[in-house]
Amino acid sequence: MNADEHFVLRWPENLPLDSGAPLLCAGVTTYSPLKHFGLDKPGRKVGVVGLGGLGHVAVKIAKAFGAEVTIFTTSSAKEKEAIERLKADHFINSKDEHQMQLVLVGAPEKPLEVASFSLIMGRKLVAGSNIGGNKETQEMLDFVAKYGIDVASGEA
Repeated sequence: MNADEHFVLRWPENLPLDSGAPLLCAGVTTYSPLKHFGLDKPGRKVGVVGLGGLGHVAVKIAKAFGAEVTIFTTSSAKEKEAIERLKADHFINSKDEHQMQLVLVGAPEKPLEVASFSLIMGRKLVAGSNIGGNKETQEMLDFVAKYGIDVASGEA
């Protein structure tokens, strides 16, 4: 097979091949904004909104960075999974009012409603992030291989 070297990634030997699809999508989609916004350092506080496919991977990567992770979801039924299986530090039912920094990595079905005055007075940030490029994708692959992050099995 021939391929342009600009589009080829080196696959870490200890990373299972069945991790490929989730890592090359959800992996880099969550890794990229965590790195971009400086949330890749131990002790940083990261909020993950929603505990679906992107949320699961975001929690695993943020925990591997050494972050204190809070999961925000509307389903209190996910608390045990969040705390016990994914090792999140905190769980908040997002129907409760809490302040947070929010970086969107998935597009919600309904428009996001934001209280402007709360953003202005609290100097809060709401940002968005698209998927990372090849450099960040390679960096993410090396990172998850180094920390043994398993996204294929569904285990923490």
